[in-house]
Amino acid sequence: MARMKIPKRYVIVLLTFICTNVCYIERVGFSIAYTVAADAINVNQANKGLILSMFYYGYVLSQIPGGWAAQRLGGRRVLLLSFLLWSLICGLIPLDPNRAAILVLSRLFVGVAQGFIFPAIHTVLAQWVPPQERSRSVSLTTSGMYLGAACGMLFFPSLVKHMGPQSVCLVEAVLGVAWSVIWLKFSSEPPRTDLPKVAMPKVASREKIKAQSVGVVAPRTVKIPWRRIIFSLPVWAIVVNNFTFHYALYVIMNWLPTYFELALKLSLQDMGSSKMLPYFNMFIFSNIGGVVADHLITKRILSVTKTRKLLNTIGFVVSAVALMALPSFGTPSGTVICSSVSLGFLALGRAGFAVNHMDVAPKFAGIVMGVSNTAGTLAGIVGVGLTGNILEAAKASNMDLTNSETWKTVFFVPAYLCIFSSVIFLVFSTGEKIFE
Repeated sequence: MARMKIPKRYVIVLLTFICTNVCYIERVGFSIAYTVAADAINVNQANKGLILSMFYYGYVLSQIPGGWAAQRLGGRRVLLLSFLLWSLICGLIPLDPNRAAILVLSRLFVGVAQGFIFPAIHTVLAQWVPPQERSRSVSLTTSGMYLGAACGMLFFPSLVKHMGPQSVCLVEAVLGVAWSVIWLKFSSEPPRTDLPKVAMPKVASREKIKAQSVGVVAPRTVKIPWRRIIFSLPVWAIVVNNFTFHYALYVIMNWLPTYFELALKLSLQDMGSSKMLPYFNMFIFSNIGGVVADHLITKRILSVTKTRKLLNTIGFVVSAVALMALPSFGTPSGTVICSSVSLGFLALGRAGFAVNHMDVAPKFAGIVMGVSNTAGTLAGIVGVGLTGNILEAAKASNMDLTNSETWKTVFFVPAYLCIFSSVIFLVFSTGEKIFE
C-alpha cells in the first residue's frame, strides 16, 4: 500500500468498510442459521424472537462505554479487541436451539463485543477524514453493513443447506480473525504531522463553518460534556432517527425470512440472488447519498443543515411508503421490490442523520455515536422481540400467519416511525458544530 502511495486515510476508510461488512455478515448469518435450526425443532415465534434479540441486549450495554473507551484508549485498539472477542465466541459456541441458555449468553456477549465497534469507527474517522470528505467516507464505511447483509443472504442459505447451521458460525469466526490481522498490519493511530489539513469551503448562510483540520478528536484527558450532549435537541434528533432506522432494518433483517416462508411459501434457498437485492440496494443508495451530500455542500448548493435535512427526509418518507405497500403484495417479486425500495431509501437517509454526529460534535464523535447507537440498539431489542410477540398474538387470535394481510402491523409500525422521525429531524437538527 505504501508503494502505491495511497493516502493513509483512504486505507483507514477501506478497512472500516470491510469491518462493517464482516459485522453484518455475522448478524445476517446467525439469523439465517438459527432460523433453520430452530424451525427444525419447532421453536415458537416468541422464543425465536427472544434469541434473535439477545444480541441487541448486549449491544446496548456497550455503546456508551464503547465511545468512552475509544476516546480514552484509541479507536484502533478498541476495534481490534472487540473483533477478536466476538470472533472467538462465534467459533467456539455450538449453535444448538436445545441449549437455549448457552445461546442466550453467547449472543449477549457477541452483542457486547460488537457494541464497541461503531463508536470506535466514528472516533477513527473523525481523526482521519477531513470535513469535506465526511459524507462519502461515512457512507462508504456504513455501506459495508448492507453489502455484508447482501452477501450473507446470498451465500449462507446454501451453506446451511449443504453443511448445516454450525458452518455459518465457523465462517464468521474465520472472517473476523482475518480482518483483525489485516487491521493490525495496515492501520495506525493518526500522527499529527500526517493529518491532511483540508478546510471546508464557505457555505452560504449563517452556518459558515470555521476552517477545521482533521484530527479533531479531543485529547484523551479532556472532560466529556455529558450533560450538554444528553440535553441537546440536535443530538436527540439524531438519536430518534437512529432508533427508527435500526427498528426498520432489524425487523426486516430478522423477520423477512420468516415472512417469505410463512406468507409467501418460499424458502430463502429457493429465491436465488433476489434475496440479496434489498441489502445490495442499501449499499448502492448509501454511497449515492454520501456523494450527493458532499456535492451539495462543497459546491455551495445547500448549507450543511439543509443538505442533511433534505436527504434524511427523502430517505425516511419514501421508505415509509414502501413499508406500508409491502404487505399488499402477495408475491415474492412485489415483496422484494418494496423491501429493496424501503431499505435503499433508509440508507440514503443516513447521509442525513448518521453523518450529523461529526457535524455537531467532531471532537466527541465517538461519544455522540455511542449515545445515538444506544437508541438504535434499543430498537433491535424492541423491534425484534415485539414482532415475535405480535405474530404470536395474531396466532392466538386465530389469525392466519400465511396471509400477508396478517403481517400489516409488523410493517406499519416502522413506517409510522419513519414519518415521525423525519419530522423530528426537520425541526431540531443542525449542521453547525455545537460542541467545541
